[in-house]
Amino acid sequence: MSLFEPTEQERVRVEKLKQLKKKGINPYPARVPYEISIKEILSGFERFSEAETELTTAGRILSIRSHGKSTFMHIDDGTEKIQIYLRVDDIGEDKYRLIELLDIGDFVSVKGTPFLTRTGERTIRVHSYILAGKSLHPLPEKWHGIKDIETKARQRYLDILANPESKLLFQRRSRIIQAIREFFDSRGFLEVETPILQPLYGGAFARPFTTYHNTLEMNLYLRIATELYLKRLLVGGFPKVYELGKNFRNEGIDHNHNPEFTALEVYQAFSDFEGMMELTEELIRFVAKESIGKESIPFDKEDIDLAKPFRKLKLTELIKEKTGIDVPEAKREEIVTYCQKNEIGFDEDAPYWKLVDEIFKHKIEPELIQPTFVVEYPVEISPLAKRIENNPSFVERFELFIAGKELANAFSELNNPIEQAERFLEQQKAREAGDIETESFDEDFLLALEYGMPPAGGMGLGIDRLVTILTGTNSIREVILFPLSRKRQK
Repeated sequence: MSLFEPTEQERVRVEKLKQLKKKGINPYPARVPYEISIKEILSGFERFSEAETELTTAGRILSIRSHGKSTFMHIDDGTEKIQIYLRVDDIGEDKYRLIELLDIGDFVSVKGTPFLTRTGERTIRVHSYILAGKSLHPLPEKWHGIKDIETKARQRYLDILANPESKLLFQRRSRIIQAIREFFDSRGFLEVETPILQPLYGGAFARPFTTYHNTLEMNLYLRIATELYLKRLLVGGFPKVYELGKNFRNEGIDHNHNPEFTALEVYQAFSDFEGMMELTEELIRFVAKESIGKESIPFDKEDIDLAKPFRKLKLTELIKEKTGIDVPEAKREEIVTYCQKNEIGFDEDAPYWKLVDEIFKHKIEPELIQPTFVVEYPVEISPLAKRIENNPSFVERFELFIAGKELANAFSELNNPIEQAERFLEQQKAREAGDIETESFDEDFLLALEYGMPPAGGMGLGIDRLVTILTGTNSIREVILFPLSRKRQK
């Protein structure tokens, strides 16, 4: 029953379970009467009570108060909670005695009529009840909830039961995702689904999870991004597509990273990274209004203002302003020396721009609190983006930062199959040199490009990070229902 030695309370509950079975009562019936939700009862309470309507509902017992031949309970069905009133005269001696075998956490189905108590509390006077499910563990203490972050993540069901704010947070997450769909659907985008199991992984710099298909006798990868499949759909003639789904990256776990995460990717034909910038800003503002009802978010000592136009700053200018390093003119030795002096960890064999990226992540990113588009990235770390015509060492790309987090990544999509093949070859050389976090040489994607892909803009956005920003939480582990955790020690 449990991984751990049962407590005294758990032993008592198991004993009650045995007694119920001896009395011929099934503690876990396949079905019980449930005709109306508690929320519906409360919304029509005056009408139901005046007509003395007999109602049948069900819920989890949250409290039990016995007074001789009468007992008050509160039950909750997930929509609302209500008080129920059980008397010996109404349900009979035998059924009333069975209340002794009920515990907080058990589920019951009740039939009765609504009335107001002398204190004015809306209550159901029970005529009959059925045990709908026996709980073998005491619930967390309601008033104090669950404070331990690891327990909250491992046993999210208890977190939601004990902490009303946790339940509200995940309801708000659902509303955020719903608002994203409303935004794109209203603008003529088509929601699609692309493969999660892929013969090649691509669309991002990340280490993949590998699996094996027995029938086909081939290695497959859990996708790290949806980009390359979505761009195939642009080739096929869908001008506006988006996908909301899971991506998987075999990387570390921290307040901004989980190996399994939810992402949005959107592509629009005949657009570019400027168009994606405008679209992304409109999206964030719309979702904030729809999900939290405002465009200002409390953050530390300052409010994040989503109503103002988002800032737009160049990557190289930000780095020079913060560090004094003039990239790409500075030599690699200067970059390495800066990392060493500032205790920024780096791979000794890392190429120039990956070192610069580490400096950006450690020294600049945490300070980008107000919404900021950082634009013009080097081509070396942007293999799928189109070059800037008058500055071909850089590409038409932006990353959006809010609250010190990278939230979105977008660019004008490279649709030249010849140049894309050359970029893939460069990535392949890096892979052969040991850098596994590079783009695969995807021949089928190149074939699609050879048929012709329209000029387009694309954008990817991390849903979990967006939820943390809009709900004022500190870690994506708090906004993912069941984040990955280390194996529990017995």
